Amino acid sequence: MTHQTVRSILNTLSHPVILVDAGRRIRLLNAAAIEQFGDELEGQDFVHALRDPEALDCVERVLSGSQSAEAIIQSMLPVRTTLKISAVRPEGAEELDCRAVVTVTDISHIFEAEQMRSDFVANVSHELRSPLTSLTGIIETLKGAAKDDESARQKFLEIMGREAGRMNRLIGDLLSLSKVEVNAHVRPAGLVDLPKLMEQTVATFTSRSKSNPPDIRFETLGSLDLVPGDADELTQVFHNLIENAVKYGVDGAPVRIRLSVLEQAPGFRGKAVSISVRDQGGGIAPHHIPRLTERFYRIDEGRSRKQGGTGLGLAIVKHIVNRHLGRLHIESEVGVGTTFTVHLPAA
Repeated sequence: MTHQTVRSILNTLSHPVILVDAGRRIRLLNAAAIEQFGDELEGQDFVHALRDPEALDCVERVLSGSQSAEAIIQSMLPVRTTLKISAVRPEGAEELDCRAVVTVTDISHIFEAEQMRSDFVANVSHELRSPLTSLTGIIETLKGAAKDDESARQKFLEIMGREAGRMNRLIGDLLSLSKVEVNAHVRPAGLVDLPKLMEQTVATFTSRSKSNPPDIRFETLGSLDLVPGDADELTQVFHNLIENAVKYGVDGAPVRIRLSVLEQAPGFRGKAVSISVRDQGGGIAPHHIPRLTERFYRIDEGRSRKQGGTGLGLAIVKHIVNRHLGRLHIESEVGVGTTFTVHLPAA
């Protein structure tokens, strides 16, 4: 089999493949390897492709007689990447002067998923441990020193109620996030009347507090037909966004919500619906904005917890918007306020 035939076959593979001779020189690279490592490596020592000691040791073991060898390495250029290096001793490849077939596979996504899972478990454990520790301490106090102290009992019962409510909200948000992630690739099949849905969501907030209801102003620009979506999930999206605007806005300043129809919007083939929620709070520094939708990410952890936040609200918003093939855009100016805008495809 000629070099050209082998090259043609290897070019059909999506992973980089490098053929190495007994002297560790590169005899042939497929198209994916040339794209990743360059087109001037044939005839060069394998070290010019990967200088990592573990990768070189993997190749050396096969050249020394092993049938196969593997190594996991970290490459920093152009970005941090995790690579799996697999070297195999081929049979009947003497005419190609090949003594090792080296395959390079990018497994960064596997490591990133594992790191995300580990971080998620650690964060959940931390979030639950804090209220549980508080509850345990209060129970011990009520059983001992404060057993007959009525005023202390009432104070501690209020704290226990807040901590239990905090755990309940956390579990509820975790269940919501899990449900959304399970259905992430299933497009919603229903149709939603967005103006009506928004009016009902606003009414929910204004009816909660009879004495001092929040000032929420909602306006619709243009006529709108039903849009594809899941009504319950979209209600949760705008409930979370409005709740954040009310919590972190300036007391007495209005929260403004605007629903409009766009003839064209970036990332959409046809019409799109734009729903913006704007507060007049302290604003968000630019370096925080890219991380706002990460799970458990908080700008001010103490204030967020005091306000009853779980750190999952915007993560839920992002996942639901993605499921609806929409876009979430965040604009903020410190000292002025923040605007969250959701774009959804129109029917």
